[in-house]
Amino acid sequence: MPVLVPLGVLVLSSCAGRQTTPAASQTPQPARPEASEVWSPVPRVITPGATNDAPPTDALVLFDGTNLDQWVSVKDGSPAGWKVADGVVTVVKPAGDIATRRSFTNYQLHIEWRIPSAITGSGQARGNSGVFLASVGNGANGYELQVLDSYGNTTYVNGQAGSMYKQYPPLVNANRKPGEWQTYDVIWTAPTFHADGTLATPAYVTAIHNGVLVQNHVALNGFTLYIGKPFYKQHGPSPILLQAHGDPSEPISYRNIWLREL
Repeated sequence: MPVLVPLGVLVLSSCAGRQTTPAASQTPQPARPEASEVWSPVPRVITPGATNDAPPTDALVLFDGTNLDQWVSVKDGSPAGWKVADGVVTVVKPAGDIATRRSFTNYQLHIEWRIPSAITGSGQARGNSGVFLASVGNGANGYELQVLDSYGNTTYVNGQAGSMYKQYPPLVNANRKPGEWQTYDVIWTAPTFHADGTLATPAYVTAIHNGVLVQNHVALNGFTLYIGKPFYKQHGPSPILLQAHGDPSEPISYRNIWLREL
């Protein structure tokens, strides 16, 4: 005998079948590669240095081994009083810190430094200096990438070479032994401030020491202070400062300093 199926069931079954069949309009269309290609603006052409340490054509050379024309004494703005000889500038501690004549906002910096082979002292009193990526006010305030002999020399880790002083220890200790040249390659992003002087965005630092990443886009908490809690104070473009530290150890040297504004 034939089985009788209610009409309502047939309708529901038919609707269910139609719901599982994709409509033709929902079929994905293949994308064209041209849809994600960008052709302009075309990046400007520069010529890189003959080596990765040499300045490219768009760099501002801050020290080429011949003179300190790009630098002044922090004490009084007079010509920088450090010793230049044989393509190298050596710290003269009684002359004090030196700073660039020009001020900068965001940049890429290359700088080379050497601890003397006959270095003496220990801890923070052994080849101490520093690169202030922005020197604010009287020079004592700013953001310091530490320079120190950290080759077998024990000190607090957020004060060794490669540290953002008293804020971030380096990711690794990549120091070469005294007497050998070392390099810092730095990307500096300056802080920004609201109209009322409050902080809008912090300063950021990426630093490579002897080809090794030691600071990975770290956000600074403010000035790198010797004592006390870091804080920000509104400022604009600032000079770069090289520190003549007052420790009694033998003075360190610098060479091949150049910068690309970003």
